[in-house]
Amino acid sequence: MSNIQLLEDDDLTRLLRTGDEPAFTEIYNRYWDKLYIQAHRLLKDTEAAEEIVQDVFLMLWKKREELNIQSLKCYMAAMTRYSVYRYISKDKKTKQQENIIGMITAEAIDETDIDNKLLLEIITELSNKLPEKCRLVFQYNKLQDQSLSDVAEQLNISQKTAEGHLTKALRVIRANLGNVANFLF
Repeated sequence: MSNIQLLEDDDLTRLLRTGDEPAFTEIYNRYWDKLYIQAHRLLKDTEAAEEIVQDVFLMLWKKREELNIQSLKCYMAAMTRYSVYRYISKDKKTKQQENIIGMITAEAIDETDIDNKLLLEIITELSNKLPEKCRLVFQYNKLQDQSLSDVAEQLNISQKTAEGHLTKALRVIRANLGNVANFLF
């Protein structure tokens, strides 16, 4: 057992103020478990409790020269308690922000779904104005996701003819969609 372990808290505090690392190590060894138990009891979270206790000792070392400690035991307990309160407050704000972001994202997805449905309705309406074969090729290929060769076979036309109908349909819909978009927005 070294001499530093025999010192009282007041003596350790005085040595700490002068930057004595063995005194700091002794304070750390003496109080780490007690502070951890205190933090864990309040948080019920092992990692958070360990992090808080480490932060308390880091703060103690950084501010060692300016500290005016009457009772090291009470001071360390108070530092830990306030660190837990700050952690809880920060955690609560983070969860509130995550909830807000989640709500905004859900609203944005809903708006996107509405926009997509509206756009699909407009495209369907525009495609209904096309000549019959042109309309069928477009709707089967683009709206029902059938391959162009399957559409050509189903309509009993050549693949080149189906490609021609699709090209015409896309040109007409794009031209009219631009007019509709200008009208809407």
